[in-house]
Amino acid sequence: MPDILLVTLNARYIHAAFGLRYLLANMGDLQPRTAILEFDINQRPLEIVEAILAHQPRIIGLGIYIWNVALSTEVVALIKRLSPQTLIILGGPEVSHETLGQPIIQLADHTITGEADTKFSQVCAQLLAGHTLPKILPADLPALDTLALPYDLYTDSDLSHRVLYVEASRGCPFTCEFCLSSLDVPVRAVPLPLFLDALQRLLDRGATQFKFVDRTFNLNLTSSRAILDFFLARWRPGLFIHFEMVPDRLPEPLREIIARFPPGALQFEVGIQTFDDATAKNISRRQNIPRLEDNLRYLRQRTGVHIHADLIAGLPGEDLPTFGRGFDRLLALGPQEIQVGILKRLRGTPIIRHDTEWAMTYAPQPPYEILQNRLIDFPTMQRLRRFARCWDLIGNSGHFPATLPLLWVANHTPTSSDAPPAVENPTPFTAILAFTDWLAARLGRLHSVPLATLAESLHTYLTTQRHLPPDLVSEALTRDWHRTPNRERLPFTQPPALTPASPAPKSAPARQQRHLIA
Repeated sequence: MPDILLVTLNARYIHAAFGLRYLLANMGDLQPRTAILEFDINQRPLEIVEAILAHQPRIIGLGIYIWNVALSTEVVALIKRLSPQTLIILGGPEVSHETLGQPIIQLADHTITGEADTKFSQVCAQLLAGHTLPKILPADLPALDTLALPYDLYTDSDLSHRVLYVEASRGCPFTCEFCLSSLDVPVRAVPLPLFLDALQRLLDRGATQFKFVDRTFNLNLTSSRAILDFFLARWRPGLFIHFEMVPDRLPEPLREIIARFPPGALQFEVGIQTFDDATAKNISRRQNIPRLEDNLRYLRQRTGVHIHADLIAGLPGEDLPTFGRGFDRLLALGPQEIQVGILKRLRGTPIIRHDTEWAMTYAPQPPYEILQNRLIDFPTMQRLRRFARCWDLIGNSGHFPATLPLLWVANHTPTSSDAPPAVENPTPFTAILAFTDWLAARLGRLHSVPLATLAESLHTYLTTQRHLPPDLVSEALTRDWHRTPNRERLPFTQPPALTPASPAPKSAPARQQRHLIA
């Protein structure tokens, strides 16, 4: 039985707990007495507690994040009732800021704030030796060249079934007020030779999917080129690498090497967040929009990179029309995915300085999403939430590439005098928002919608609300539907008179949402 148990509740099974592996790698002499136990947030608290206490640990280190804090609070409360002598040490971003008054911190014995890679082992050694320690234990930033890397702790099962998280650097030079990384200055790098050696061992063991958690992968040209060169020289079918990039920084040397990767090998997460200059200034976000747009055009036209771009709704100073124009501007650049995120008030972030001026009102429970502000009232914010979900269904899903643009084609004249008027010359945003409103009213929900129901709803909406010719709509839907082979014909469409469509392209693997983002 291990004396020390490292535990967290992942958002999904596919997400391997990167932080726990870093802690285990740096336990020193205590490593043989330490084990990792992972759960996910779909499991019941009593079952989680039963599994933890079966190991009879003396110390539990529990990783707390925005997605698991509510369930973790239940787990801690149960453990303290059943086994009050078991010491519980919390860590993670959710408990590293605004510690006063958090119920989970009150329940636990100790909380380490900040990066606990080496601090956790020190605290465990002191507690096992019988020392008395304060409840809140700040951790100094560890020097990355002194840390043991965690990659050899990924199991063969992890390599086969989970996304592998890796990092070449920590920190961010930017000061975006909605993001915890704005507090993590300066950027610190892992020694490149050690990092590449660790990646080589993972490749030798058969790893194929790598998700870099660096917030600014392309900030350091020398490092990013070396990592891209490393993967390009070792590329094999099935290899997939995810990076988060600074969108307005893509110099020619990086462009050249990125263009050499096969289609689908790279995914770039591009945080646009807003196209509105005044809003960007409000949140201390610096980016060169023309250069950003040029970079995205280059990536779409000259490379096989899969682009996942982010926008945030609810930022101080941005109203519904401004957000809509930003969405349309981003859509015109052609990224394969646009994540419409709702602003979250993460603990410790400077976004709170706008609360009074912009009447920012957030939900009190995780993930602390904005409910309303001075420019977007609660009903409108709810519409934007539904818009984000609808866009995932009809846009990000990739199921309707031929049908989707029909939502915003030029107005058609109604076929009868009693037919409802169509939206005249809609933009993509206004068109999708109108369809979202109609679909939510029709179905009463936007979750657990069968694909056939969604297709039928698109057909009905386009023919009765947008007044498009039924044969035009049927042809587009049929093309989309039969991109997946051997499907039965949709009963509400015209019989297809089409040449066989090309198979649907393989989509990039799903990425973990951050509290970031959701």
